[in-house]
Amino acid sequence: MIDFSIVVVSYFSSDDLAGLIASADAAAAGATWHATIVNNAPHEPLAPLLPHNDHVSVIEAGANLGYSGGLNLGRAHAPLSRFTVFLNPDLTLHPGSLQALGNTLAGGAEAAVPLIVASDGSRQNSLRQEPSIVAAIGDALFGDSWAGRPQAFSETVRDPRSYSHPRPIEWATGAALAIHTDAADTLGDWDDTLFFMYSEETDYARRIRARGGRIEFEPRAVVEHRAGGSGSSPQLDALLEVNKLRYFRKWHGPVASSVFGLILLGRNLLRPHQPGARAAVRALLSRRTRAQLPGGPR
Repeated sequence: MIDFSIVVVSYFSSDDLAGLIASADAAAAGATWHATIVNNAPHEPLAPLLPHNDHVSVIEAGANLGYSGGLNLGRAHAPLSRFTVFLNPDLTLHPGSLQALGNTLAGGAEAAVPLIVASDGSRQNSLRQEPSIVAAIGDALFGDSWAGRPQAFSETVRDPRSYSHPRPIEWATGAALAIHTDAADTLGDWDDTLFFMYSEETDYARRIRARGGRIEFEPRAVVEHRAGGSGSSPQLDALLEVNKLRYFRKWHGPVASSVFGLILLGRNLLRPHQPGARAAVRALLSRRTRAQLPGGPR
């Protein structure tokens, strides 16, 4: 049994993966690791594009399974390990980062997330609160324009003090998450029936907390996230909004979900100059348009 089983989903990400793989040894700080990379790009074999490494295996998905589906396939092929680490391909791990996450898990947390920084070293606001109607109203009205508003009125945690020390969190953006492998086995698959990509990490964290697990933020584990590595488009922006509503419907009643959906609709109607907002309005209002988003009907 190795210490860290790393699972990565790639979609035309070969340029990013070389840096991630090269940083893993120093991040593990002497611990054993293996990376299972799932290639979601069906017409571009990935292994020939990567430098050979005995600690890395590539699984060809044969289709674009989405992020959740790719993670599930990678987990199914991953070696036995104490800890499982789900990583985006466009990361570079700082020295000791995997070791710090492992220490946090060994200390009693069921899952752990690192501090995420940009390429210039600036902190990314990766921590989140559980989605709520009040937070959705605040984000719809103010976006990023009133960064210092009360935390109840934003899903994003922006207070610098929240990033200065280890602490329990509700969830974080899905770029990096470590979990006890036995806990991941008990938890089961990521929900790939509902979430092709976006909100799958919100759902996974909710399921961890629902079974009594603690998710810990560990700022001594630092990873660098390349801005824009995941790409963007109006369709992806629309899928992001639609999946927020799908998540809320999964965990809340129909009345609260209807209110939440109206807030999402209003948020995007307030931003007609943004192509992604216009696409989101169409998708929120039309089942046919939703079915044409990446991942198809859900």
